[in-house]
Parts: sequence; C-alpha cells; structure tokens
Amino acid sequence: MSIAAKYFPNEPEKPVIKTETIPGPVTAKKLEELGQVFDNRAAYFITDYYNSIGNYIADADGNLYLDAYAQIASIALGYNNPEILKAAKSDQMAVALANRPALACFPSTDYQSILEEGILAAAPKGFTHVWTAMTGSDANETAYKAALMLQAQKRRGGAEKSFSPEELTSVMDNQSPGASDMAILSFEKGFHGRLFGSLSTTRSKAIHKLDIPAFNWPKAPFPSLKYPLEKYAEENKAEELRCLEEFEKVVTEWPTKIAAIIVEPIQSEGGDNHATNIFFQGLRDITLKHDILMIVDEVQTGVGASGRMWCHEIYNITPAPDMVTFSKKFQAAGFYFRDAALQPNQPFRQFNTWSRKWYFHRLGYAIR
Repeated sequence: MSIAAKYFPNEPEKPVIKTETIPGPVTAKKLEELGQVFDNRAAYFITDYYNSIGNYIADADGNLYLDAYAQIASIALGYNNPEILKAAKSDQMAVALANRPALACFPSTDYQSILEEGILAAAPKGFTHVWTAMTGSDANETAYKAALMLQAQKRRGGAEKSFSPEELTSVMDNQSPGASDMAILSFEKGFHGRLFGSLSTTRSKAIHKLDIPAFNWPKAPFPSLKYPLEKYAEENKAEELRCLEEFEKVVTEWPTKIAAIIVEPIQSEGGDNHATNIFFQGLRDITLKHDILMIVDEVQTGVGASGRMWCHEIYNITPAPDMVTFSKKFQAAGFYFRDAALQPNQPFRQFNTWSRKWYFHRLGYAIR
C-alpha cells in the first residue's frame, strides 16, 4: 500500500467533474455573493475544504481537481490529512487557541519541547537557534532586523557599547544616526513578501509594489540559464560569473553599508529560475569578503519541494548561510540562525507578541 493510500484510502484516482461549466452554478453564485463583502477578484473558485481530500481540492459544486497549487505551496501532507486533523483537535492546540498566549512574554510550559522536538529538529544542519514568526513576509522582515541590528552593533564597537543620546533622539523622527542607513540587497525577479521591508526586496512583478513607499535598497542580477544544461554548460558558467561580478560591483559601489543579502535557492514566484553551486558559493564567498550576512529564503522551496528538506543544502554552500527563513507548508514561520549574536543583546528589540505556537510537531516526520 502506498503512503497516500494509507492516509487517503478514498482519494479519487482522477479528477471528478460534475458540472457542464467551470465555475459551476453554485460556485458562480457564491463568488458573486462574496464579492459584495470581500474583494474576490483573485479567487479562482469557492472551495469546499470539508470535502477536499489528499491531492484533490473540491469546489462548491462538488468538482474535484488535482491540485498542483497546494495553497501557494502551503499544504505539505494533503487536504484533511487525518494525522493533522488529530493534532489540530488535541488538547494542546485547543488550549493554545483558547488562551492565545503572548509567548514572547509568557512562554508555555511545553514551549521549549515544542521548539526542540519540532522546529529545531527539522533545522538545516548546523542551525541551533530559531526565531518564530507568523508568516513568510514576517519571517524575512525579522531576519532583516536581526541582520541590521547585528551590523549596527559591530559599527558601535560591540555589545558593551550603549546607544548615544543622539541615536535615541533621532530615531524617533526616523532620522540617522538612530535610524540605520544600511541596506538589504536582493536579486532581480526575487520574491520575498508584501510587507514594507519584504516588499522593498521583492522584484518579481510591478503590481506587487506600485504606490507603496519603499526603502532605497539595491538589487543584483540573478542568472538566466539556458537548457539543456549539458549543452550550455560553458555559457551558463559564464552567465553565473557575470552575475557574481555585477553583484560584487553593486556591493562595492553602493553608498551605504549592505547589512545582508537575501536570495531564494530557486526563484519561485518570479518565474522558476535556477542557478548552480557556482553562483551560490560565489555569493557566499563575496558576502564573507565584505562582512555581509547571507539570508536564504526557503519559504517556498523548503520542506521537501526540491527533494531535499532544505533546497539550499543541494548547493553545499560553505560555510552555511547565516539565516534560513521558512513558512508555508512548514505550518509555522520564522528563521533559523547559527550565530547567537543574531539575537539582539537587549529584550524587546526583536519582539513578536504572538511567537506562533506550533503543535503539529507531534506528527514528527513519519508521513513521507
């Protein structure tokens, strides 16, 4: 028996279409009604989550579609997986939902075990710390904050040096020196979220960014490889080296300090763009040369999407990146880090009232 059959014995063998038109009449009516109270222009159809199963998503008319979209890469183990439903109905989950714990101030008695047995147990090799968040955008933005605060700490001369009166005053007016002039560098066609900081590093589509104020942060080219790879090996190598040269040029010519870069192991929303270990190791070498932190965004690519738990590990980046962000099908969000200095030296600087509690760790990784 296959693993899918074990957990979804009633999953259909192929899509089931019951209506003559798609969307069907029930879905069309519900979409129209929804549009009266909510912006439904991005909605494909009204979903019946109660009757979705395994790899198949149901609409309000009872049609079942093979789902390759997976809730924007957020469903890891299929719709209505019985083990996930069991965890969701556990006493631990009920207590967390009923009491909505502000975990940053009042961590629960089992929070350490939740982190160690769940999130940290799945960490990339060598990553021993985690900061939890609510969403992928949130994960990236808190990683940016960690990078900016650590670089500012270095600039001040170390952890023991306190903030100056000028810093404390100017920051309240969003001015330097209290407000940092440092930058986060991202890559052409990259996508890192839709909040203000993450949106400033998103470069995939103009519609995401129009009308929104943005930080003046730099970008660098991401390789455009030719296929098949075997045929164009030399041309692709030249393209990756060109991008690395341009990247270092941006780094050296940018007028302010670049605190960190953020890069996807595979650009996903920006067009399924790939590179090789030549490019990623080259990025790492240049970041180390210029004292720049390296953030790998695994919100889309993490948790098995590439055949490895963490896609960046395919490239054997040495030493490992400084931070790895995660969300979506992980059923939690945040970033892993190795250097304890990325945890600010004072409380409330990196702060999240509801550091998301995650009970699905009790599933382990038995479902594979």
